[in-house]
Parts: sequence; C-alpha cells; structure tokens
Amino acid sequence: MGSGWDGVNSQELGRAEWAGPCGAVGNRAGGLGEAPRSGEGDEVTRAMANDGGRKQFWKRSGSKVPGSIQHVYGAQHPPFDPLLHGTLIKPGSKPPVTPVKLKKVSTFQEFESNTSDAWDLGDDDDELLAMAAENLNTDVVMETANKVIQNHSKLQEQHKLQEEQLQEDKPVPFSELPSVAYGDNRLVKSVSESHASSSAESVSENSSMQRSQSLPHAPTDPLEGEEADDNTLATPALTEREAFRLDKFKQLLAGPNTNLDELRKLSWSGIPKQVRPITWKLLSGYLPANVDRREGTLQRKRKEYFAFIEQYYDSRNDENHQDTYRQIHIDIPRMNPESLRLQPKVTEIFERILFIWAIRHPASGYVQGINDLVTPFFVVFVCEYIAEEGGVENFDVSSLPEEVLQNIEADSYWCMSKLLDGIQDNYTFAQPGIQKKVKMLEELVSRIDEQVHRHLDQHEVKYLQFAFRWMNNLLMREVPLRCTIRLWDTYQSEPEGFSHFHLYVCAAFLVRWRKEILEERDFQELLIFLQNLPTMHWGNEDISVLLAEAYRLKFAFADAPNHYKK
Repeated sequence: MGSGWDGVNSQELGRAEWAGPCGAVGNRAGGLGEAPRSGEGDEVTRAMANDGGRKQFWKRSGSKVPGSIQHVYGAQHPPFDPLLHGTLIKPGSKPPVTPVKLKKVSTFQEFESNTSDAWDLGDDDDELLAMAAENLNTDVVMETANKVIQNHSKLQEQHKLQEEQLQEDKPVPFSELPSVAYGDNRLVKSVSESHASSSAESVSENSSMQRSQSLPHAPTDPLEGEEADDNTLATPALTEREAFRLDKFKQLLAGPNTNLDELRKLSWSGIPKQVRPITWKLLSGYLPANVDRREGTLQRKRKEYFAFIEQYYDSRNDENHQDTYRQIHIDIPRMNPESLRLQPKVTEIFERILFIWAIRHPASGYVQGINDLVTPFFVVFVCEYIAEEGGVENFDVSSLPEEVLQNIEADSYWCMSKLLDGIQDNYTFAQPGIQKKVKMLEELVSRIDEQVHRHLDQHEVKYLQFAFRWMNNLLMREVPLRCTIRLWDTYQSEPEGFSHFHLYVCAAFLVRWRKEILEERDFQELLIFLQNLPTMHWGNEDISVLLAEAYRLKFAFADAPNHYKK
C-alpha cells in the first residue's frame, strides 16, 4: 500500500508522523496543525479528496471479498482506517485543504483498542465463510458428491469381481515351463515363501505375468532390501509382491539362454523357494546357461558321480581311508536339522558324498565342518520334490523314489564341490585360508567399531576363539538353517561370495551384538556369549539387515584395503 505509519512511540503518542497516499507528510503535535510546505498543498488536497471514494470502496467490499487485504498498522500504514474511524470523515463534507485534526490519543491502550492487526482474530473469517456458503450451488455440490460415491462403489465391485475370477484361475506349475529339465519322477510342488498374508491366495500366474510385462525389468539394488521369505520349513501362500518376483524369475529362466548377470542381481535379495533349486544350480556353475544343454549336462554329471562311487566307495574300510570314513561317520550326527540326521537314508547319502569328495581332493581331504556345507544343498533339492505343508522337518526322505534320491545326491555333491573349489584353502593343512580371514576380520572390526575391538582385547578374547567356526562353517552353526539358505542366496549372487563377501558378513554380524558384548565384563562370559549367540528366532528380515550392512562395509573397504589397516 502507498501510505503508512512512519513510526509510533508509546511515550510520544501525542506526536505522530504519517505519509499520505502520494508521499505527502504532515505533522501534528498537541492538536496544532502546521501549514504545508511550499508545493505540497495541492498534493494534500488531491489525497484527501479521494478519501471519500476510498471509504465507499472499503465499506462496500472490504469484508465481503475473499482474499482481501487486512490492514496491518505499523511502519508503512496510515494511522486510521475509514471503516474503523468513519466518524472522522462525513460522507457529504468537503475535504479540507489542510491536514485533518485527529482526536488525540492519550494512552497506548486506547490507541491499541482503536486499531486492528492482521493477526488479530475478528469476524471477517466467519463473514467470508457465510458469503461462500450463500454463493455455493447446492445442486452442484450434491451432484459432485453422488458422482464420487458412485465411482467408489463401482471400483469396489470391480475389485470383488476380479478377486472372484482370480480365485477360479489355477496357477501354472513351474514344472511345465520348457526351460527346466527334470526327471520323470518329479512331483508337483505347492511350496512358497513364509510371512505371507492369507489374503494373497487370489493372486494367480496370469495376472502376475501381465503385471510383470507392463513394468520395466530394472536390476534389483541389494540395499533396497526387497526380499522373498523362503522359509524351508513352512509353506504359506504367496503375497502379491512375492508372486511378482516369482514371475520375474520364471521369465528370466524361461529364455533359451539365461542371463546369469541379471539372475545374480535378481537373486541378491532372495530367491523364491519354487525356483531356488534350478537357480542355485545355475549360479554355482553346475548347469549351463543354455537351456538345450541342461538335460544332457545333468545326465552326464549324475552318471559321472555314481561312477566315482563304484570306483572309490568300497575302499572306505581300507587302511588308507578308514580314518577319513570314521571321522565322517562321527560328524554326520552333529548336523542340522535333527530330523534329517536321524534318518538312516540321509546318513547313507551324506557318507557317500563326503567320502567321495575327500578321496577326489587329497590336498585337503575331509575336514570337520565340510559336512555342514552339504546340508543346505540337500535340503533345497529335497524341497523340489515334496509338496507337504510341514516341509523337510516332517518329511521322510526314504519315501521318495530311488531315482529321485540319486538325483538329489549327485546334484548335492557337484554343487558342494563347486562351492569348496573357491574356499579350498580353508581346509588344506593348517587351514591358512581361515587364519587369514580371521586376521582380516580383526583388522576390519578395529576400524569400524574400535570400542568393541578394544573391549575384546582388554578381556583377552581372541578372534580365533570364536570366529574360526564362523569361517569354517560359514555361520551355519550361528544361525538357523532357514537363515543359512537365505544367506546363501546372496553368497551365490556375489562375486566370490563365500570367500570374500563372507568376511564383511561376519564383521556386520559381530558388530550387531555390540551392546551385549560391551555389557559383558568377564572373559568367560564373553566367550560363552559369542559362541552361543541368540539367533534361534531370526528370520529373513534379520538376514536382510545383516546383508545390507555387510554390503555397506564391502562398498567402503573392499577396494580400499588401507582403510582397514592400521
């Protein structure tokens, strides 16, 4: 606005200076007016002549126009408003040439009561709302509301119809895909991932396929945490997101040549249980990427394995090999899950796998801990042929056809061999691979959490006393089997996952318990805690958080070794 206060002093209320609409300045002191200076009389005359029109404008539309400006009286506004001080100017009176003689304000409280600020609460808002209500067309309002209600009802009906149609559809079993070659005795699976809601049973293969075709196939970021709950011991229904991820895997596996790089990116966040067996065989290098070559490769490798058994297994009681066989026979009952180790058929299969591997790898031979590395492969490949709700724990492996058991045994042997090829220095004489990794773990922890490292050192806890088993068994003794399988999904997706990425997983795993570690003040209690970590109730969410932290550590330290060297 073009006029306003130049200033108000609470101790000098008798004297105020204001600027007129055209910039003219007038003074009043003790009610006595001074004559305007030369050249200013005409401007004052024109300004005051417009006061009548201004009064009429504000009187007409001041509180009725939405968004109208409410006067803020301060440094830039005149000392009166025609609306508030309408008695000062009569509508029919002729504007005087000299400045108007205003009523002297004796106290600041009286002046304040005669002015209004923008932040003062008044009746203008209520008047605006009342005017808006009067101008609204009731018919238009009702028509719009009815349209909204009708559209919402139609959407609900369409959603219900769609759910009913999806429930009537039957999903296409993965075994019917032309890209997967299995034996003739394969059973139809009805397994899925855990932590899924029961309301997702209506999601079918057809709707998921349409949805996946409409979305871009972007690589999965490991830090996004998109996970498939692949509990090997339960089979709840698929959620919509899990069904979508399953379709992405099926589309990738159904091609004539599987893109292994894309498969690794997709598998980093977890592999759906239905496609885990074929995915593990591809990622481990056991099966070729070309679909046409898979069946021939499976037949050739399975035949080769049983040729090894015919050639070597009868020598298990020879003097040269009886110590190896006896140690294997002792270690097998220590494996998990308990239901498997109590089955004679499983014990027989594990004895053959481990003995043949030891004979064919004389540089290392059999070492305690290798027996644990067979279990995840065996359980995953068994789940490929069972359809019971209880999963592996309540399943009698001997009930499977003999040909199926032979296929599981051969596949487990070759996949375990591929894994051990990358970490064989962990099991050679003096196990130098494990010694080196434990030392690297100590250096890494000293950089990422010096307080934990110092606490362990002060209580004389050596990393080799608890981390040796972490490296030797790949954390299988520290977390449940379901978590190990989820962990191996990522290990097989990572370059050198079992040999290199595992180091950062162990570092993240140790720092995960920093609060509990720092609370322990005794060597014995510290060691007992580190050898019996409370992970029995861990699930895929815990493993996903652990893997995300390990990926962060790898990103920070893997290509900068000086960062974790003192």
